Amino acid sequence: MRRHWSACSRYWTRCKPLFGFGPATRIYVAAGATDMRKNFNGLYGLVRDHLGCDPQSGHVFLFANARRNRLKLLVYDGSGLWVCAKKLDGGRFRWPERDSTATKIVLSHEELALLLGGIDLTQTRSRKWYRKAPAEEPAESLETA
Repeated sequence: MRRHWSACSRYWTRCKPLFGFGPATRIYVAAGATDMRKNFNGLYGLVRDHLGCDPQSGHVFLFANARRNRLKLLVYDGSGLWVCAKKLDGGRFRWPERDSTATKIVLSHEELALLLGGIDLTQTRSRKWYRKAPAEEPAESLETA
């Protein structure tokens, strides 16, 4: 029995983690409601045309329906697109507030974890500490798409 477990653990230690967002990975939330019937191509088009981002940048894009009880996450991992979906059995996600003209909202990694955990981001506050501001996304990356 001991050999069985050690062989299994050797196998799993060679696997890559499913999602390991690095500090350079940005998280964009689409403001407004999204049709949850959209699949890979539909969400790809929304990111490119509506949000004005490159879907193959490796950044994370979040979409929610009007009732805020379903969300989809789109991310490119270098070999293809991932679409992950979540449907709440009860309750709603508390989507971040936005300006009336904004089409996307940028979240930190911590804010994403809070949002997915059901925490209202308006009821939280950040402690003051130093954090380097993220650089703007280069405009030429959008032209190559």
